[in-house]
Amino acid sequence: MSADPLILARIQFAANITFHILFPAISISLGWFLLFFKIRHTATRDPKWLAAYGFWVKVFALTFALGVVSGVTMSFQFGTNWPGYMQKVGNIAGPLLAYEVLTAFFLEATFLSIMLFGTRRVSERVHTLATFLVAFGTTLSAFWILALNSWMQTPAGFTMVGGQAHVTDWWAVIFNPSFPYRLTHMLLASGLTASFLIAGVSAYRLLKGDRGDVAPATLKTAVYVAAVLIPLQIMAGDAHGLNTLEHQPVKVAAMEGLWETQKDVPAILFALPDSQTRSNRFEISVPHLASVYLTHTWDGEVKGFADFPYHPPMAPVFWAFRIMVGIGMLMLAVSWLSAWQLKRRDVVQTWLLRVLAMMTFAGWVALVAGWYVTEIGRQPWLVTGVLTAAEAASSTPPAMIAASLTMYLLLYAGLIVAYVTVVFHLAREAAHPEKQQNKGAAIKGATPDQPTPTGA
Repeated sequence: MSADPLILARIQFAANITFHILFPAISISLGWFLLFFKIRHTATRDPKWLAAYGFWVKVFALTFALGVVSGVTMSFQFGTNWPGYMQKVGNIAGPLLAYEVLTAFFLEATFLSIMLFGTRRVSERVHTLATFLVAFGTTLSAFWILALNSWMQTPAGFTMVGGQAHVTDWWAVIFNPSFPYRLTHMLLASGLTASFLIAGVSAYRLLKGDRGDVAPATLKTAVYVAAVLIPLQIMAGDAHGLNTLEHQPVKVAAMEGLWETQKDVPAILFALPDSQTRSNRFEISVPHLASVYLTHTWDGEVKGFADFPYHPPMAPVFWAFRIMVGIGMLMLAVSWLSAWQLKRRDVVQTWLLRVLAMMTFAGWVALVAGWYVTEIGRQPWLVTGVLTAAEAASSTPPAMIAASLTMYLLLYAGLIVAYVTVVFHLAREAAHPEKQQNKGAAIKGATPDQPTPTGA
Protein backbone atom coordinates (compact mmCIF):
# COMPACT_ATOMS: atom_id res chain seq x y z
CA MET A 1 0.00 0.00 0.00
CA SER A 2 1.46 3.36 -1.05
CA ALA A 3 1.71 6.22 1.41
CA ASP A 4 -0.68 9.15 1.18
CA PRO A 5 1.26 12.12 -0.30
CA LEU A 6 -0.91 14.59 1.63
CA ILE A 7 -0.07 12.92 4.93
CA LEU A 8 3.62 12.81 4.04
CA ALA A 9 3.61 16.49 3.05
CA ARG A 10 1.90 17.42 6.31
CA ILE A 11 4.41 15.39 8.33
CA GLN A 12 7.28 17.00 6.48
CA PHE A 13 6.03 20.51 7.12
CA ALA A 14 5.27 19.62 10.74
CA ALA A 15 8.85 18.36 11.14
CA ASN A 16 10.21 21.58 9.66
CA ILE A 17 8.05 23.92 11.72
CA THR A 18 8.71 21.90 14.89
CA PHE A 19 12.46 22.20 14.40
CA HIS A 20 12.35 25.83 13.29
CA ILE A 21 10.17 27.19 16.08
CA LEU A 22 12.57 25.96 18.75
CA PHE A 23 15.17 28.58 17.91
CA PRO A 24 13.12 31.77 17.43
CA ALA A 25 11.42 30.85 20.70
CA ILE A 26 14.79 31.28 22.39
CA SER A 27 16.27 34.15 20.37
CA ILE A 28 13.19 36.40 20.71
CA SER A 29 13.62 36.69 24.49
CA LEU A 30 17.31 35.90 24.83
CA GLY A 31 18.02 39.14 23.00
CA TRP A 32 16.22 41.07 25.74
CA PHE A 33 18.13 39.17 28.43
CA LEU A 34 21.37 40.19 26.70
CA LEU A 35 20.23 43.80 26.71
CA PHE A 36 19.52 43.54 30.45
CA PHE A 37 23.00 42.10 31.11
CA LYS A 38 24.55 44.90 29.06
CA ILE A 39 22.61 47.65 30.84
CA ARG A 40 23.42 46.17 34.24
CA HIS A 41 27.12 46.19 33.40
CA THR A 42 26.92 49.79 32.21
CA ALA A 43 25.10 50.85 35.38
CA THR A 44 27.19 48.93 37.93
CA ARG A 45 30.52 48.31 36.12
CA ASP A 46 30.36 44.85 37.70
CA PRO A 47 32.36 42.51 35.42
CA LYS A 48 30.04 39.57 36.09
CA TRP A 49 27.35 41.13 33.90
CA LEU A 50 29.76 41.58 31.01
CA ALA A 51 30.88 37.97 31.47
CA ALA A 52 27.23 36.88 31.43
CA TYR A 53 26.74 38.83 28.22
CA GLY A 54 29.84 37.24 26.69
CA PHE A 55 28.62 33.73 27.48
CA TRP A 56 25.03 34.11 26.37
CA VAL A 57 25.77 36.03 23.19
CA LYS A 58 27.51 32.87 21.96
CA VAL A 59 24.36 30.86 22.60
CA PHE A 60 22.32 33.57 20.90
CA ALA A 61 24.51 33.46 17.79
CA LEU A 62 24.22 29.67 17.55
CA THR A 63 20.47 29.85 18.06
CA PHE A 64 20.02 32.60 15.50
CA ALA A 65 22.00 30.67 12.87
CA LEU A 66 19.93 27.51 13.26
CA GLY A 67 16.72 29.53 13.17
CA VAL A 68 17.71 31.15 9.87
CA VAL A 69 18.70 27.87 8.22
CA SER A 70 15.55 26.03 9.28
CA GLY A 71 13.40 28.97 8.21
CA VAL A 72 14.77 28.78 4.67
CA THR A 73 13.90 25.09 4.29
CA MET A 74 10.42 25.73 5.67
CA SER A 75 9.74 28.50 3.16
CA PHE A 76 11.09 26.28 0.37
CA GLN A 77 8.26 23.82 0.98
CA PHE A 78 5.62 26.40 0.08
CA GLY A 79 6.63 25.86 -3.54
CA THR A 80 7.42 22.15 -3.49
CA ASN A 81 4.59 20.71 -1.37
CA TRP A 82 1.98 23.45 -1.03
CA PRO A 83 1.72 25.43 -4.29
CA GLY A 84 -2.01 25.94 -3.79
CA TYR A 85 -1.31 28.01 -0.69
CA MET A 86 0.44 30.85 -2.50
CA GLN A 87 -1.87 30.57 -5.49
CA LYS A 88 -4.92 31.25 -3.35
CA VAL A 89 -3.69 33.46 -0.50
CA GLY A 90 -0.31 34.63 -1.77
CA ASN A 91 -1.57 38.21 -2.08
CA ILE A 92 -1.76 38.25 1.71
CA ALA A 93 0.92 35.78 2.80
CA GLY A 94 3.56 37.12 0.41
CA PRO A 95 3.57 40.75 1.64
CA LEU A 96 3.46 39.72 5.31
CA LEU A 97 6.48 37.43 4.85
CA ALA A 98 8.24 40.20 2.91
CA TYR A 99 7.56 42.70 5.69
CA GLU A 100 9.16 40.29 8.14
CA VAL A 101 12.32 40.04 6.03
CA LEU A 102 12.57 43.75 5.20
CA THR A 103 11.77 45.23 8.60
CA ALA A 104 12.96 42.54 11.03
CA PHE A 105 15.42 40.03 9.58
CA PHE A 106 17.62 42.63 7.90
CA LEU A 107 17.66 44.62 11.15
CA GLU A 108 18.73 41.56 13.16
CA ALA A 109 21.32 40.40 10.64
CA THR A 110 22.88 43.85 10.29
CA PHE A 111 23.41 44.58 13.96
CA LEU A 112 24.16 41.00 15.05
CA SER A 113 27.72 41.40 13.75
CA ILE A 114 28.20 44.44 15.99
CA MET A 115 26.87 42.44 18.95
CA LEU A 116 29.30 39.61 18.29
CA PHE A 117 32.44 41.42 17.18
CA GLY A 118 32.05 45.06 18.10
CA THR A 119 32.80 45.05 21.84
CA ARG A 120 36.22 46.66 21.37
CA ARG A 121 35.55 48.22 17.98
CA VAL A 122 32.63 50.52 18.75
CA SER A 123 31.67 52.62 21.74
CA GLU A 124 29.75 51.05 24.59
CA ARG A 125 26.70 53.13 23.72
CA VAL A 126 26.72 51.92 20.11
CA HIS A 127 27.19 48.32 21.24
CA THR A 128 24.25 48.61 23.63
CA LEU A 129 22.16 50.17 20.86
CA ALA A 130 23.07 47.26 18.55
CA THR A 131 21.94 44.80 21.22
CA PHE A 132 18.65 46.64 21.59
CA LEU A 133 18.05 46.68 17.81
CA VAL A 134 18.70 42.95 17.53
CA ALA A 135 16.32 42.23 20.40
CA PHE A 136 13.73 44.55 18.88
CA GLY A 137 14.22 42.90 15.48
CA THR A 138 13.54 39.42 16.84
CA THR A 139 10.31 40.67 18.44
CA LEU A 140 9.30 42.48 15.26
CA SER A 141 9.89 39.26 13.34
CA ALA A 142 7.52 37.47 15.70
CA PHE A 143 4.97 40.23 15.13
CA TRP A 144 4.80 39.65 11.35
CA ILE A 145 4.91 35.84 11.50
CA LEU A 146 2.19 35.74 14.15
CA ALA A 147 0.12 38.19 12.12
CA LEU A 148 0.17 35.77 9.19
CA ASN A 149 -0.45 32.69 11.30
CA SER A 150 -3.28 34.38 13.18
CA TRP A 151 -4.86 35.48 9.90
CA MET A 152 -4.79 31.86 8.74
CA GLN A 153 -6.63 30.91 11.94
CA THR A 154 -9.14 33.79 11.94
CA PRO A 155 -9.03 35.42 8.47
CA ALA A 156 -10.36 38.97 8.08
CA GLY A 157 -9.95 42.04 5.88
CA PHE A 158 -10.08 40.29 2.50
CA THR A 159 -12.38 39.29 -0.32
CA MET A 160 -12.23 36.43 -2.83
CA VAL A 161 -11.90 37.45 -6.48
CA GLY A 162 -11.46 34.79 -9.14
CA GLY A 163 -10.53 32.17 -6.56
CA GLN A 164 -7.82 34.34 -4.98
CA ALA A 165 -7.78 36.31 -1.72
CA HIS A 166 -7.38 40.07 -2.14
CA VAL A 167 -6.86 42.51 0.69
CA THR A 168 -9.59 45.02 1.43
CA ASP A 169 -8.19 46.27 4.77
CA TRP A 170 -4.59 45.63 5.79
CA TRP A 171 -5.33 46.77 9.33
CA ALA A 172 -8.00 44.07 9.64
CA VAL A 173 -5.67 41.49 8.08
CA ILE A 174 -2.84 42.17 10.52
CA PHE A 175 -4.93 42.82 13.63
CA ASN A 176 -7.35 39.98 12.98
CA PRO A 177 -9.52 38.67 15.84
CA SER A 178 -6.97 36.23 17.29
CA PHE A 179 -3.73 38.16 16.64
CA PRO A 180 -3.39 40.06 19.96
CA TYR A 181 -3.95 36.84 21.92
CA ARG A 182 -1.56 34.72 19.86
CA LEU A 183 1.18 37.34 19.88
CA THR A 184 0.94 37.81 23.65
CA HIS A 185 0.83 34.06 24.25
CA MET A 186 3.85 33.46 22.01
CA LEU A 187 5.98 36.25 23.45
CA LEU A 188 5.33 35.02 26.99
CA ALA A 189 6.10 31.45 25.91
CA SER A 190 9.37 32.70 24.43
CA GLY A 191 10.19 34.49 27.68
CA LEU A 192 9.60 31.32 29.68
CA THR A 193 11.60 29.21 27.22
CA ALA A 194 14.61 31.54 27.47
CA SER A 195 14.22 31.90 31.24
CA PHE A 196 14.35 28.16 31.86
CA LEU A 197 17.23 27.80 29.39
CA ILE A 198 19.27 30.39 31.29
CA ALA A 199 18.22 29.04 34.69
CA GLY A 200 18.93 25.44 33.67
CA VAL A 201 22.36 26.17 32.21
CA SER A 202 23.26 28.35 35.20
CA ALA A 203 22.17 25.57 37.57
CA TYR A 204 24.25 23.11 35.55
CA ARG A 205 27.30 25.36 35.91
CA LEU A 206 26.82 25.50 39.68
CA LEU A 207 26.43 21.73 39.87
CA LYS A 208 29.68 21.39 37.91
CA GLY A 209 31.50 23.38 40.56
CA ASP A 210 31.37 26.91 39.16
CA ARG A 211 32.56 29.16 41.99
CA GLY A 212 32.27 32.43 40.12
CA ASP A 213 29.56 35.03 40.55
CA VAL A 214 28.18 34.89 36.98
CA ALA A 215 26.08 31.73 37.25
CA PRO A 216 24.34 32.78 40.52
CA ALA A 217 23.50 36.18 39.00
CA THR A 218 22.04 34.75 35.78
CA LEU A 219 20.22 32.02 37.71
CA LYS A 220 18.56 34.58 39.96
CA THR A 221 17.61 36.79 37.00
CA ALA A 222 16.08 33.93 35.02
CA VAL A 223 14.21 32.45 37.98
CA TYR A 224 12.64 35.78 38.93
CA VAL A 225 11.63 36.47 35.32
CA ALA A 226 10.06 33.01 35.02
CA ALA A 227 8.23 33.43 38.34
CA VAL A 228 6.65 36.65 37.04
CA LEU A 229 5.91 35.44 33.50
CA ILE A 230 4.16 32.16 34.28
CA PRO A 231 1.15 33.75 36.06
CA LEU A 232 0.89 36.24 33.19
CA GLN A 233 0.95 33.32 30.76
CA ILE A 234 -1.87 31.61 32.63
CA MET A 235 -3.99 34.76 32.37
CA ALA A 236 -3.07 35.23 28.70
CA GLY A 237 -3.88 31.57 28.04
CA ASP A 238 -7.31 31.99 29.60
CA ALA A 239 -8.04 35.02 27.40
CA HIS A 240 -6.71 33.18 24.37
CA GLY A 241 -8.94 30.21 25.18
CA LEU A 242 -12.03 32.42 25.33
CA ASN A 243 -11.10 33.96 21.98
CA THR A 244 -10.64 30.49 20.49
CA LEU A 245 -14.00 29.40 21.88
CA GLU A 246 -15.59 32.33 20.07
CA HIS A 247 -13.84 31.98 16.71
CA GLN A 248 -12.70 28.32 16.57
CA PRO A 249 -15.03 26.39 18.87
CA VAL A 250 -14.25 23.05 17.22
CA LYS A 251 -10.62 23.42 18.34
CA VAL A 252 -11.77 23.91 21.93
CA ALA A 253 -13.95 20.79 21.62
CA ALA A 254 -10.84 18.84 20.63
CA MET A 255 -8.79 20.36 23.45
CA GLU A 256 -11.43 19.45 26.00
CA GLY A 257 -12.32 16.02 24.59
CA LEU A 258 -15.97 16.90 23.96
CA TRP A 259 -17.75 14.69 21.46
CA GLU A 260 -21.24 16.04 22.16
CA THR A 261 -22.50 19.49 23.05
CA GLN A 262 -23.27 19.71 26.75
CA LYS A 263 -23.72 21.93 29.76
CA ASP A 264 -22.01 21.49 33.12
CA VAL A 265 -18.88 20.53 31.19
CA PRO A 266 -16.29 18.67 33.27
CA ALA A 267 -12.56 19.27 32.91
CA ILE A 268 -11.12 16.00 31.67
CA LEU A 269 -7.78 15.36 33.35
CA PHE A 270 -7.12 12.03 31.64
CA ALA A 271 -8.82 10.06 28.89
CA LEU A 272 -8.15 8.06 25.75
CA PRO A 273 -10.30 9.64 23.01
CA ASP A 274 -11.70 6.97 20.67
CA SER A 275 -12.70 8.34 17.27
CA GLN A 276 -14.48 5.13 16.27
CA THR A 277 -16.88 5.05 19.21
CA ARG A 278 -16.77 8.85 19.59
CA SER A 279 -16.20 8.51 23.31
CA ASN A 280 -13.47 8.81 25.91
CA ARG A 281 -12.13 5.69 27.55
CA PHE A 282 -10.75 5.66 31.11
CA GLU A 283 -11.95 9.22 31.65
CA ILE A 284 -10.97 11.06 34.83
CA SER A 285 -12.62 14.46 35.16
CA VAL A 286 -13.57 17.28 37.53
CA PRO A 287 -17.28 18.21 37.30
CA HIS A 288 -18.22 21.72 36.09
CA LEU A 289 -14.61 22.92 35.90
CA ALA A 290 -14.43 23.26 32.08
CA SER A 291 -17.65 25.31 32.08
CA VAL A 292 -16.11 27.59 34.71
CA TYR A 293 -12.89 28.38 32.84
CA LEU A 294 -14.40 28.32 29.33
CA THR A 295 -17.64 30.20 29.88
CA HIS A 296 -16.96 31.67 33.36
CA THR A 297 -20.28 30.21 34.51
CA TRP A 298 -21.01 27.13 36.60
CA ASP A 299 -23.17 25.36 34.01
CA GLY A 300 -22.12 27.01 30.72
CA GLU A 301 -22.67 25.16 27.44
CA VAL A 302 -19.76 24.15 25.19
CA LYS A 303 -20.23 22.73 21.70
CA GLY A 304 -18.89 19.29 20.85
CA PHE A 305 -17.69 17.64 17.64
CA ALA A 306 -21.22 16.63 16.65
CA ASP A 307 -22.11 20.27 15.92
CA PHE A 308 -19.41 20.75 13.27
CA PRO A 309 -19.17 19.37 9.72
CA TYR A 310 -15.37 19.58 9.83
CA HIS A 311 -13.13 18.86 12.76
CA PRO A 312 -9.49 17.97 13.51
CA PRO A 313 -8.33 14.65 14.92
CA MET A 314 -9.14 14.83 18.62
CA ALA A 315 -6.45 12.70 20.27
CA PRO A 316 -3.33 14.68 19.25
CA VAL A 317 -4.95 18.03 20.10
CA PHE A 318 -6.33 16.66 23.38
CA TRP A 319 -2.96 15.32 24.53
CA ALA A 320 -0.86 18.19 23.24
CA PHE A 321 -3.01 20.60 25.24
CA ARG A 322 -2.51 18.58 28.42
CA ILE A 323 1.24 18.36 27.91
CA MET A 324 1.39 22.13 27.46
CA VAL A 325 -0.67 22.79 30.59
CA GLY A 326 1.20 20.15 32.60
CA ILE A 327 4.61 21.61 31.76
CA GLY A 328 3.25 25.07 32.54
CA MET A 329 2.14 23.98 36.01
CA LEU A 330 5.54 22.39 36.62
CA MET A 331 7.22 25.63 35.54
CA LEU A 332 5.05 27.55 37.98
CA ALA A 333 5.96 25.28 40.89
CA VAL A 334 9.69 25.17 40.14
CA SER A 335 10.10 28.88 39.43
CA TRP A 336 8.17 29.96 42.52
CA LEU A 337 9.98 27.49 44.79
CA SER A 338 13.34 28.59 43.39
CA ALA A 339 12.44 32.27 43.79
CA TRP A 340 11.33 31.61 47.38
CA GLN A 341 14.64 29.90 48.21
CA LEU A 342 16.62 32.72 46.60
CA LYS A 343 14.62 35.30 48.54
CA ARG A 344 15.16 33.52 51.85
CA ARG A 345 18.72 32.20 51.54
CA ASP A 346 20.09 33.72 48.32
CA VAL A 347 20.90 30.17 47.17
CA VAL A 348 18.98 27.29 45.59
CA GLN A 349 19.29 23.87 47.19
CA THR A 350 21.22 21.24 45.28
CA TRP A 351 18.22 19.03 44.56
CA LEU A 352 16.36 21.99 43.08
CA LEU A 353 19.41 22.92 40.99
CA ARG A 354 19.20 19.41 39.52
CA VAL A 355 15.52 19.94 38.73
CA LEU A 356 16.29 23.25 37.02
CA ALA A 357 19.08 21.64 35.02
CA MET A 358 16.74 18.87 33.89
CA MET A 359 14.18 21.50 32.87
CA THR A 360 16.64 23.48 30.74
CA PHE A 361 14.63 22.78 27.61
CA ALA A 362 11.23 22.34 29.25
CA GLY A 363 10.07 25.45 27.42
CA TRP A 364 10.62 23.65 24.12
CA VAL A 365 8.29 20.84 25.15
CA ALA A 366 5.50 23.18 26.22
CA LEU A 367 5.99 25.38 23.16
CA VAL A 368 5.84 22.52 20.65
CA ALA A 369 2.82 21.04 22.40
CA GLY A 370 1.04 24.40 22.24
CA TRP A 371 1.98 24.82 18.60
CA TYR A 372 0.51 21.39 17.81
CA VAL A 373 -2.72 22.43 19.51
CA THR A 374 -2.82 25.53 17.31
CA GLU A 375 -1.89 23.89 14.00
CA ILE A 376 -3.52 20.47 14.24
CA GLY A 377 -6.56 22.07 15.86
CA ARG A 378 -7.42 24.01 12.68
CA GLN A 379 -7.40 20.97 10.39
CA PRO A 380 -8.60 20.28 7.76
CA TRP A 381 -8.08 23.98 7.03
CA LEU A 382 -4.87 25.79 6.18
CA VAL A 383 -6.82 29.04 6.14
CA THR A 384 -10.03 28.62 8.12
CA GLY A 385 -13.05 28.51 5.84
CA VAL A 386 -10.96 29.46 2.79
CA LEU A 387 -8.40 26.78 1.94
CA THR A 388 -7.99 23.18 3.05
CA ALA A 389 -4.72 21.28 3.22
CA ALA A 390 -5.90 18.93 0.48
CA GLU A 391 -6.63 21.85 -1.86
CA ALA A 392 -3.18 23.38 -1.33
CA ALA A 393 -1.13 20.19 -1.65
CA SER A 394 1.04 19.48 -4.69
CA SER A 395 1.10 16.38 -6.88
CA THR A 396 4.68 15.52 -5.91
CA PRO A 397 5.15 11.73 -5.92
CA PRO A 398 5.01 10.27 -2.41
CA ALA A 399 8.40 8.57 -2.87
CA MET A 400 10.07 11.96 -3.35
CA ILE A 401 8.35 13.44 -0.31
CA ALA A 402 9.28 10.40 1.78
CA ALA A 403 12.92 10.61 0.71
CA SER A 404 13.23 14.32 1.54
CA LEU A 405 11.31 13.78 4.80
CA THR A 406 13.79 11.11 5.86
CA MET A 407 16.74 13.37 5.12
CA TYR A 408 15.12 16.26 7.00
CA LEU A 409 14.44 14.11 10.06
CA LEU A 410 17.99 12.74 10.17
CA LEU A 411 19.48 16.19 9.70
CA TYR A 412 17.24 17.80 12.32
CA ALA A 413 17.93 15.05 14.85
CA GLY A 414 21.65 15.57 14.38
CA LEU A 415 21.38 19.34 14.67
CA ILE A 416 19.30 19.15 17.85
CA VAL A 417 21.83 16.84 19.47
CA ALA A 418 24.68 19.10 18.32
CA TYR A 419 22.95 22.23 19.64
CA VAL A 420 22.27 20.79 23.10
CA THR A 421 25.79 19.33 23.24
CA VAL A 422 27.41 22.65 22.36
CA VAL A 423 25.32 24.60 24.89
CA PHE A 424 26.32 22.31 27.76
CA HIS A 425 29.92 22.18 26.51
CA LEU A 426 30.05 25.98 26.71
CA ALA A 427 28.57 25.75 30.21
CA ARG A 428 31.25 23.30 31.36
CA GLU A 429 33.99 25.51 29.93
CA ALA A 430 32.53 28.56 31.65
CA ALA A 431 32.29 26.67 34.95
CA HIS A 432 36.05 26.03 34.92
CA PRO A 433 37.79 28.77 32.93
CA GLU A 434 41.12 27.93 34.58
CA LYS A 435 41.20 24.61 32.70
CA GLN A 436 40.99 26.46 29.40
CA GLN A 437 43.80 28.77 30.52
CA ASN A 438 45.90 25.77 31.46
CA LYS A 439 45.20 24.15 28.11
CA GLY A 440 46.28 27.32 26.37
CA ALA A 441 49.45 27.44 28.40
CA ALA A 442 50.19 23.79 27.66
CA ILE A 443 49.72 24.37 23.94
CA LYS A 444 52.31 27.15 24.12
CA GLY A 445 54.75 24.77 25.78
CA ALA A 446 54.34 25.78 29.39
CA THR A 447 53.11 23.78 32.37
CA PRO A 448 49.93 25.00 34.10
CA ASP A 449 51.88 26.46 37.03
CA GLN A 450 54.64 28.10 35.02
CA PRO A 451 54.63 31.35 33.07
CA THR A 452 55.02 31.08 29.35
CA PRO A 453 58.70 31.42 28.47
CA THR A 454 59.71 34.42 26.44
CA GLY A 455 59.66 33.57 22.75
CA ALA A 456 57.49 30.48 23.19
